[in-house]
Amino acid sequence: MLNVIEIVLPVFLIIGLGYAIRRLRLVSGEFFSEVNTLVYYVCLPLLLFYKIAGADFSTSFNFRLVLATSAGVSCCFSISYLYGKWRAFSAPVHGSFCQGSFRGNLAYIGLAIVFNAYGDAGLTRAGILLGFLVPVLNIFAIFALLLPQHQQTSSRKIMKQFVSNPLILASLVGLAWSYFKLPIPTILDRTLNIATGMTLPLALLSIGGSFSLEKLKGDIGKAVIATAMKLIFLPLITGVLMLLLNVSGLDFAIGLLMAGAPTAVATYIMANQMGADGDLAGTIVMMATSFSAVSYTLLLLFLRSYGI
Repeated sequence: MLNVIEIVLPVFLIIGLGYAIRRLRLVSGEFFSEVNTLVYYVCLPLLLFYKIAGADFSTSFNFRLVLATSAGVSCCFSISYLYGKWRAFSAPVHGSFCQGSFRGNLAYIGLAIVFNAYGDAGLTRAGILLGFLVPVLNIFAIFALLLPQHQQTSSRKIMKQFVSNPLILASLVGLAWSYFKLPIPTILDRTLNIATGMTLPLALLSIGGSFSLEKLKGDIGKAVIATAMKLIFLPLITGVLMLLLNVSGLDFAIGLLMAGAPTAVATYIMANQMGADGDLAGTIVMMATSFSAVSYTLLLLFLRSYGI
């Protein structure tokens, strides 16, 4: 139990530090928005490229892990979409509910938890998995927001999401670099080693800085269901699929922890941009992030009980 607390608590203490910094007004109101932009467009792409490009693709890539986690996302998307359709949610509510039920904060919180639990080896494998999952999550996010509005999801719109997403681009370049076993020059390696050290702390601070109880003004009942689907059902479904595909050991742990990541902040941003219910999206993000401290503790206790 102490080992699990030592993994989970530091991550959420840094998030809490970000919240305290904003509440104490130690920085300007625009600071965390600028930090989030810096992390999203510079720090995380550098981290993903560095960890993936420097990995041995043949030993770090597990196709069954990618298949199981992608299938888990697909299942959770389908269940949440059909549930919203059955309950006759309005289009804006339906889109935010569906997206919040499966789109996890893999890059910010998922990677931090994996790194704390399994070090560089876990971070490298998680980075490669993220390289495949980011496109999957983005495609389903577009479907979740557009299908309830009966808009046609064109291939051009999906392609635009691909070419404009820095995490996808960095992951693809890193995967190609690793696959072809290209060397990383010493100067570039040392530069990236220094630069990427700031990524996870800044990412966690930006989450804390954007945390606001004022966003808890959406439909609480729907937010509770979406949060339960994200933190309970998605890891459960993913875990079953991994067992069926004989994914075990470190890869099983990484798949479970990444599936257990709370709802991504990007769901709130995309909901506002694409005509969905921003209040509900914000409520789901805040609720899932808060309760993920408990759900991650339980997931890690489960993994430790099996010696993983």
